[in-house]
Amino acid sequence: MTDLIAKAATDKRLFDILSPMIEGLGYEIVRLRLMTGNTPTLQIMAQKPDGTMEVDSCAEISTAVSALMDVEDPIIEAYTLEVSSPGIDRPLTRLKDFHQWAGYNAKIETEQLIDGRRRFKGLLAGVEGDELLITIDEGTIGLKFDWLADAKLLLTDDLIRSVLRSRKDAGEIDETQYDEVQTIVAGEEN
Repeated sequence: MTDLIAKAATDKRLFDILSPMIEGLGYEIVRLRLMTGNTPTLQIMAQKPDGTMEVDSCAEISTAVSALMDVEDPIIEAYTLEVSSPGIDRPLTRLKDFHQWAGYNAKIETEQLIDGRRRFKGLLAGVEGDELLITIDEGTIGLKFDWLADAKLLLTDDLIRSVLRSRKDAGEIDETQYDEVQTIVAGEEN
């Protein structure tokens, strides 16, 4: 299968070095990229298996990655390490992501032309074997995961509501904090 987690050879080498340690801490790498520029940036998007990620988790991964990178030293020049959650409009890098996020809009790009096009935007409709299903204007089609060059969720009101609802259900959001803000604002208006 095409590896959307770590695409370039350098990314794959870094993934091979870092993934056992990150998985040992209880996290999954969603995407890893070494981006070049004046100062290269090693970007790691990670999450817990349940899809959550907190700031403290990013710090834990960052500390562990920094220590391992000091020992392994796979990047010759100075670089910036950036550890984050995948975010709401997350990249879709594993076949299971297309199953998990079925019912939400996504933008998908293939490496080769498929029926004269490389870009598909529509509603994810799950997975069938090694294909992801997406409903576009012409109907529901299957795209082999190996054909993908890039894929990500599109930021919509439904997606935001769903993510916030799941965080509330998991106890990550305390609605009473928001009620206080509304009371203060409402009190200032009077």
